[in-house]
Amino acid sequence: MLNYIWAGLIIISLVFALTTDIKDISENTYQNGVSQEIIVRFPKNEPHAQSQRVRFRTPDMDTLLTATWHVAKSKTELVVPITKALPKHWEEVANHFSDNTPDHMSAVVLKSSSSDSVVSVMLPKVQFVKLRAITQAAFDMATFSVKLAIGLIGIMALWLGLMRVAEKSGLIYKMVKVVQPFLHFLFPNIPKDHPALGAISLNFAANMLGLGNAATPLGIKAMEEMQKLNPNKDEATNAMCMFLTINTASIQLVPPVTLVAIMGIRIGELFTGIILVTFFSLVIGIIAAKIFEKRNPEAPAIEWKED
Repeated sequence: MLNYIWAGLIIISLVFALTTDIKDISENTYQNGVSQEIIVRFPKNEPHAQSQRVRFRTPDMDTLLTATWHVAKSKTELVVPITKALPKHWEEVANHFSDNTPDHMSAVVLKSSSSDSVVSVMLPKVQFVKLRAITQAAFDMATFSVKLAIGLIGIMALWLGLMRVAEKSGLIYKMVKVVQPFLHFLFPNIPKDHPALGAISLNFAANMLGLGNAATPLGIKAMEEMQKLNPNKDEATNAMCMFLTINTASIQLVPPVTLVAIMGIRIGELFTGIILVTFFSLVIGIIAAKIFEKRNPEAPAIEWKED
């Protein structure tokens, strides 16, 4: 079902993008093929060169901008650096034209002169802005997904290995016994001393310490263990819903490592806000999950023994 939802969202986004782009083309929003008049000021007392720095402005501008006047065999171009000082229309074209030159754009000169004059130029052609943006976003997210998956291999192998050692040594069961009353309240249908409770405990601990990457493999392991207890493999159990709710609400006591690296010592300003947001989101999430659990009761937990 989820695949159909994603496919529908993709199709809707593509249709919306294509419709918007067709509207832009029909209304010529970006003035493709329309010449723009500018005032060019060449350096005084300097010979006319194939490529030289000039100053220019549009008729509605008060300040002069710097550009490069480039003369080639077939055409003359005005190479304009992309800055915030550009006129609004020029800035929109610079943000959306398709050439792979993020720091400048080239306007074709329709009338060339070596003295101060009014010159007509034509800006780069802009088409299918929304469609190209969606396509680029799809490629970017595909690249990000691969990098994320490869990056998680090492941390997953480490933490799953440590969890296996803790499970075999009995350490994980001792830790579960300490938090058993709290876990039993949250997950009444998971049998006592089940491996899922150990994975859940470690996941909560990693999240509280701001170790998001370490919490991910432990969360996956917890879901796998709870799935073994699930009589209906196509539906999530109440325990799965509660676990996902708590993770979404975030048990965050220590700021994430990434945030610490960005803010440094100023991260202390966020401690109070982090604790308050964590507390209220967690309480509301647990209450909502418990209400759902009451409306959708499941069979009580059975005794479980390790194979």
